[in-house]
Amino acid sequence: MSASESTPEAVGLRAEGRVARRQAWSRASRWILLGATLLGLVVLVVLGIDNAITGIPALDWDFLVSYPSRKAELAGIRPGILGLIWVLALTVILAIPLAVGAAIWMEEFAPRNAILTTVRLNIANLAGVPSIIYGILGLAVFVRLMELGPSILAGALTLALMILPMTVITSVDAISQVPPSIREGSLALGATRWQTVWNHVLPGAMPGILTGTILAVARAAGETAALIVIGAAAFIAADPSLSFAGLLDSFTT
Repeated sequence: MSASESTPEAVGLRAEGRVARRQAWSRASRWILLGATLLGLVVLVVLGIDNAITGIPALDWDFLVSYPSRKAELAGIRPGILGLIWVLALTVILAIPLAVGAAIWMEEFAPRNAILTTVRLNIANLAGVPSIIYGILGLAVFVRLMELGPSILAGALTLALMILPMTVITSVDAISQVPPSIREGSLALGATRWQTVWNHVLPGAMPGILTGTILAVARAAGETAALIVIGAAAFIAADPSLSFAGLLDSFTT
């Protein structure tokens, strides 16, 4: 290297050149990513408009409140809507309290040891299990072993198992985001651990918990594979019974 290339001025010029190239690449990357995002949004908007133009004329009140029929002009989706509402409501009742309780225990009360690490790892792995596996589990345990049959209760239990890991993970993340100073201040003022969790930690984590709950319920609402495996009906021309006895009725979504 010559003396002219090792002078402070030359070193400064090379550094400025590298910084300029990095800044140019950063600006270019920003525009590339923005373009990719806009392209995806445009495609979604176009597909949505096309579906709306095609489907809205066929959507009327009779279609929503009528029963399925072999005649296309008379067919409706009433049993599917009621079955979906019934199954989702029961799924939320079964899964969400258990998931939030498990998250509170893991984040606030459980000792930090290898067992807790293993539990968290397994829950994270369960969140990535395909829904068809939960359907097979529901078929083996709820439909056959517990003899619930292809009922609303069996479907809700299967979906509850499916969304439980996801809800636990998001709830744990939401609870962990609550500042430690809130817990320390509450305990310093004489509150018990449970009073601190109930009155301060949970309210602070509630937005994140609700977000995770909405995502989990949305996944359950769009699920078909698990319900088909346990035997959800494809054609029912009757409403599910909104009673405890109706939990054992066949359903469709």
